[in-house]
Amino acid sequence: MWIVNTLRQRRRLTLSELSELWVTDEVAEGNPLPRSSFNKYRDAIHDMFGLLIECDKQHRYYICNPGELDGDQTKQWMLSTLTTGLTLSGSSAIKDSILLENVPAGYEFLPIIMQAIRQRRTITMGYQKFGFEAYTKPVDPYAVRLFRQRWYLLADNYERIATYALDRMLSATLTDRRFERPADFSPEEHFKGYFGVIVDGTPMEHVVLRAYGKMANLLRTLPIYTTQRELASGDGYTDFSIDIRPTIDFVSELTSKIDGLDVLEPASLKAKVRGILEDALRRNP
Repeated sequence: MWIVNTLRQRRRLTLSELSELWVTDEVAEGNPLPRSSFNKYRDAIHDMFGLLIECDKQHRYYICNPGELDGDQTKQWMLSTLTTGLTLSGSSAIKDSILLENVPAGYEFLPIIMQAIRQRRTITMGYQKFGFEAYTKPVDPYAVRLFRQRWYLLADNYERIATYALDRMLSATLTDRRFERPADFSPEEHFKGYFGVIVDGTPMEHVVLRAYGKMANLLRTLPIYTTQRELASGDGYTDFSIDIRPTIDFVSELTSKIDGLDVLEPASLKAKVRGILEDALRRNP
């Protein structure tokens, strides 16, 4: 991870320059970077991220295909998460200066779920929804998704393709039963057009939002959805469009930003947001 991030920042370095920075940053307790280890790490970097580290005529090493990460959310997330983890692991002396958000329970089931997905094996899952009785059932795991700090499992429960929150999972046991995911099934396509994890057949809509003040800059730097586009700006506002299926997850996202946001189109979505706000006002007169 250190090599990837250093070469992304510095562009081109000789092995000697790389080793000097390696020692300065105390990556291996201040020990130099041997060529044999560097070559081993180059292979691991290619296997993990698909990044190729080549050497130019000046004997400087560089990543020759940096665009490999573009558009690959899994690799980008993995790079970001591993980098953050390694950075934090070396920051114990200032741990009281690092403030993180809480991650709910359930991530302990990730290893067995990932193994089941990789080996195409059914798992027996113990699960309990809020307000319902606990139950146990076999499911064929297709994919996992991270949304708002919660991990979710997308699985075939033999009745439909369903989404399960890992923090509501009570147990997960790997079975010997093998399954085949349909060749034409794509988790990305399954969630296409949806903000979040609720997939309920809500039709696509062309949504137009008006952002005021700092909210416009927030949406520019952190778009709500991949289809978000900036339309036009006026006196103190900017209009954005989003082609999306406006489920309750999306509506909740809009209401969380309502202090700087108006819904212009469609009228049905505008009415839904207004209704939620009016209900809140009635509960809090």
